[in-house]
Amino acid sequence: MDGKIRAEWDPLKKVVVHRPGIEMFFGLLDPYGSLYERAFSRDGARFEHDMLTRILDKEYNVEVLHLKDLIIKAATKDPSIKEKLLDKARESFEYVGDQAYIERAKKRFDEHYQYYDILHFFYVILMHPRVKVKESPGSRNVDLEVISRQPLANLYFMRDQQFMTDQGVVLCRMAKPSRRRETEVTKFLWEEVLNIPILHEMKDPATIEGGEFIPMGTFALIGVGDRTNQEAIDQLLSLPLGYEQIGVVHQPLHPLIPSSKPDPMINMHLDTYFNVAGKDVVVGAELLLKEAKVDIYHNEGEGKFRKDPKQTTLYQYVIEKGFQVINITTLEQMSYASNFLCIKDKEILAVDVEPVTREVLRNLRHVADQNPEKYGALLKQAEQDYEYLKREGQFFPHKREIYQHGVSARALSLKHLTGGYGAAHCMTCALSRS
Repeated sequence: MDGKIRAEWDPLKKVVVHRPGIEMFFGLLDPYGSLYERAFSRDGARFEHDMLTRILDKEYNVEVLHLKDLIIKAATKDPSIKEKLLDKARESFEYVGDQAYIERAKKRFDEHYQYYDILHFFYVILMHPRVKVKESPGSRNVDLEVISRQPLANLYFMRDQQFMTDQGVVLCRMAKPSRRRETEVTKFLWEEVLNIPILHEMKDPATIEGGEFIPMGTFALIGVGDRTNQEAIDQLLSLPLGYEQIGVVHQPLHPLIPSSKPDPMINMHLDTYFNVAGKDVVVGAELLLKEAKVDIYHNEGEGKFRKDPKQTTLYQYVIEKGFQVINITTLEQMSYASNFLCIKDKEILAVDVEPVTREVLRNLRHVADQNPEKYGALLKQAEQDYEYLKREGQFFPHKREIYQHGVSARALSLKHLTGGYGAAHCMTCALSRS
């Protein structure tokens, strides 16, 4: 059933994606402020996204739903959905400046909206524009300034706005202000367009993002740290979920960065350093898995979970659950090796890591030059990893252990898209697994 997922390795049937559009152009004007890792080519990113969706459709027979197309099609067919989309656009639009001009502009918008394409309103929601106007004496002497206020430059990371549990959709509340409005768009999709019930919508002060949640059959993992707080965990543990256990994974400080100057972006979500390739095999950076502490909560039914008094590590926890661990190097982890998409048991769509490593190293050298005390040790390890991986010919997913564990890996070039801080897993909202 759409919106309910039991295990990450169950055969993938349907995903929702968003092809990056004009909002990415604005995001690239300030990559750091837009939560991107580095600068990259927008055209290259859009080409890679097209390849990702084509491979899912043509090679894996996965139904690929496009966020924009779904909303536009539904609003075109159903006047009530169009009206609700228009209301969303009105909420996203702001006029400032001369009061008399503002009143006329608002009136004209209401009088003329029927002449606009529905796509116009969708872009208004994405761009969140503010129009500043000032009139001077004379014929149409109008000083017009249009500002896009925190456009949804990360919307193409469709994993994060929600996650699918075995009992339904949990709508997230994003941690970073620049991303918080994204859930308004996906909530509109679930409720108004696809008619998929929302099991729970996270309430303030909770913050949580979908890249932290990984369903694993009889249990599930949820990360807590920079992007997800304890209030969100508390709300999650009050839901009538079917998992026997929930493992709350505490985001580890990176051992190669001084604890006095942490950088949580390097492993911001659980799926940036850990992922599931099959019902008995996982992939992760052991350096971080052995540092990540796990609190285990036992399901007592009716939305009640009991915390186990014993804490363990993520590495030990998955080993005890019968999983084999395929280790990745620090450089591979930073190059999104673990951010693959599991198609079915032991079949994954992964990043072709080798081209990405060069981009990551270039960016890491730059920040290490600016702050050697903070990033010097990390850079040294990454450069050592690069030489080792070149010498052994072992760049993920072309690793000996992948073949030894019977995992089939399709490598996909994502050199540009990963510049936004994510890969195939982050860019796909898995909607249905059989």
